[in-house]
Amino acid sequence: MPTLQEQFGQIDIYLFDQLLKGRILPGMRILDAGCGSGRNLVYLLREGYEVFAADADAGEVEKVRTMARALAPSLPASNFRVEPVEQMSFPDACADVVLCNTVLHFAQDDAHFEAMLRGLFRVLKPGGLFFSRLGSTIGMESQVKQVRGRRYKSPDGSERYLVDAALLGSLTKRLGELADPIKTTVVHNQRAMTTWVVRKGAHTSL
Repeated sequence: MPTLQEQFGQIDIYLFDQLLKGRILPGMRILDAGCGSGRNLVYLLREGYEVFAADADAGEVEKVRTMARALAPSLPASNFRVEPVEQMSFPDACADVVLCNTVLHFAQDDAHFEAMLRGLFRVLKPGGLFFSRLGSTIGMESQVKQVRGRRYKSPDGSERYLVDAALLGSLTKRLGELADPIKTTVVHNQRAMTTWVVRKGAHTSL
């Protein structure tokens, strides 16, 4: 019997919460956009989900392909593509669930951020689940320093594109509806990470 570590890998705890709530079910098509080395895909590959993934880093995508060959050898290598999230070549509305974990805060500016969101929601089916964790100013408003626009420097020294509650609320209205309340984890004197989970509406306006 596999250990919990073997079964779930380094899965994000907030993504694990979505699994526990029954929102990500066998038979669904899962697309991990900005997949990195695939830390959130171990369980999904093991359990036979139809998994797709993209990342701009060719080395990271090769790691995911290697993992998929071991855990889900029936999946074609073409499911895993070297592409940025704003330029993915997957078909429109192909995925039941789109994961975008710790990616959106690497946007360079507002235009880049919206391009990333358009790419993510283009591949998501209406009624599908969008799961994201991203940097924010929520709970850290007095500790982050604005660099330009929505780019801020956090106390941990990172400079990122940071959202706030008002922006997420406005975007949610354009994209669908919240599947969960917005939750933010504040790492004391370092940074804030927000979990944003949206159920895509029949019509979006990005």
